[in-house]
Amino acid sequence: MDEFRSGNPAEPKELPSDFMERLDRDISEAGGELEPDELRKGSIGATMFDLPNSEDGTLVVLLPREHLLKAPSQALLRIKSTDGRTYLGVVAAGPFAEPDSLRGDAPMLVNVQARGGIFLPPYHGRIQVNLLGEERADGKLVPPRFRPLPNSPVFVLDEAESAAVLKAGGDVRLGLAFGYEGIEVGIPSQQKAVLPRHTAILGTTGGGKSTTVSRLIKEAQEAGMAVIVLDVEGEYTHLHEPTEDPNMLLALSERGQQPAGVPAGQMTVYHLVGRESANPDHPNLRAFSLQFARLSPHTIIEILDLSDAQQERFLKAYDIAKAVMRDLDIFPKQGDAEQEQLALEIDEFDRGWPRLTLQMTLDVVGACLAKTDKREIELRSPQFRSPEAKEKLTRRIAEAHIPGNVSSWAALLGRLARLSRLKVFDSPEPTARPLSYSKLLQPGQVSLVDLSAFGASELSNIVIADLLRGLLEAQDNAYQAWEQGKAGPPARVLVIIEEAHEFLSAERIDKMPILFEQVARIAKRGRKRWLGLVFVTQLPQHLPRQIFGLVNSYILHKITDPQVVSTLERVVPGIEKSLWQRLPGLAPGQAIVSFPHMSRPLLIAVDPTPCKLRMVE
Repeated sequence: MDEFRSGNPAEPKELPSDFMERLDRDISEAGGELEPDELRKGSIGATMFDLPNSEDGTLVVLLPREHLLKAPSQALLRIKSTDGRTYLGVVAAGPFAEPDSLRGDAPMLVNVQARGGIFLPPYHGRIQVNLLGEERADGKLVPPRFRPLPNSPVFVLDEAESAAVLKAGGDVRLGLAFGYEGIEVGIPSQQKAVLPRHTAILGTTGGGKSTTVSRLIKEAQEAGMAVIVLDVEGEYTHLHEPTEDPNMLLALSERGQQPAGVPAGQMTVYHLVGRESANPDHPNLRAFSLQFARLSPHTIIEILDLSDAQQERFLKAYDIAKAVMRDLDIFPKQGDAEQEQLALEIDEFDRGWPRLTLQMTLDVVGACLAKTDKREIELRSPQFRSPEAKEKLTRRIAEAHIPGNVSSWAALLGRLARLSRLKVFDSPEPTARPLSYSKLLQPGQVSLVDLSAFGASELSNIVIADLLRGLLEAQDNAYQAWEQGKAGPPARVLVIIEEAHEFLSAERIDKMPILFEQVARIAKRGRKRWLGLVFVTQLPQHLPRQIFGLVNSYILHKITDPQVVSTLERVVPGIEKSLWQRLPGLAPGQAIVSFPHMSRPLLIAVDPTPCKLRMVE
């Protein structure tokens, strides 16, 4: 090397004219140019050494500066370990930019940044990767037994490969996966292992739940499902109209989609008799009444919050009413073997006594009160007005040896009278008949039950409990007819319960265990009958843990309360810590989704709704 040096270090000596020839000759004698490692062609980085704080299933990958933006969050990676094994992983954190040979918070760098950052040193990238599994030769993914060795090359999967690994597609589209240009995330409506296993849509106000729900309704309807929506606030009563919201229109345009409502002919809005709908101008508006006979006497006890003394008297009066109905040949009719068999099989923890009306029950309780108070009995129901009915009722009360105490009977009568004043039970109006559950189960039909007139109340609980049980009964019948070859396959059903915390709060479950047992039974049996429930709430902390035991799929919007996030992290399986950490900072329209058909949970940008929402700012 001395021959190339001058006496003055500042003046380098000119290279000889044959320098390049000599260099080529030296390289040739050494075996030729170093060939690039075939194993590393196309790689974006390499695995780093493990550290004392390294955790199983995670590793650090270093990237050269030019590849820093090639591994965004949620990108899928293939790691070809130098021991011959191949792994798949996902970017859980990063990419982070780090200076070469220095910490990012070194005082030297801070000072340079403060002066405008002109002389920043070279830097590289770092990402945190969660291992998804070891990739076998046949392409299947199995749990990893080992870790990739240090300095193993890392490759980014293209979108086609990523979509195949994520298995996140479906005909009920939800949105686009973050970190990718065109990977659609959806729900396969035909897979019985997905929607019938029940879903929870959770998030604080303003996080985008209503947009997600309305989009889900529209997509499920187009997929041919029967969709029933329990709308506590009436915000979905305009879904038959296209959206007019400027933000939604802009977002739809950016995704190449058009505003459109649910076809008016395939959407019906139901409201209770005597109550107005939030959209009285809907083209398919139907009033309906409730049947007292469908309600379990034990559910009535819980909803009315009867005391022990009132419960004893109510059940005694209920039994007297059943006996009088048999005496009067109302139910079961003499000689009718089918009705006699039904009477024997009725489970009163599940449903009430057929053909028993609220007014008949009031008559019996009033008669028991009159007997206790030594007053004349007054009867108002058409079935009990005759002298014969009065005589049979009086005899049955005498035989029953009813408990005394006028005040307890009067209090019970008052509670039942409160239900009667609602004027929603056993309506004689021909335009307000009870719901036909078989009509609600028509494929491609959206049935919206508008509960906005009474919001979260005991009446809405009665409606929801009765509706769920009626739907399961009708779906059971449809399945039996199909299995017997009498009809085609039953509809795929999706029941969406808005403000689920009002119906199934932990406090309410403690007071109404029978009601929750009914819901749990419906949820468990519905899984086998293609009846899926969707629980929607902005207050997931009010839901009992038992509900999370019924749910297998989640759509999580922004939740800021750290205690709620911590609770969900304990009860919701499969979502990695890096996604939980992002949950409090999600923007409106972003959500973390987890469904059984997906290989892993994903952060997505939810598609805008093409339908009109009533209460969206």
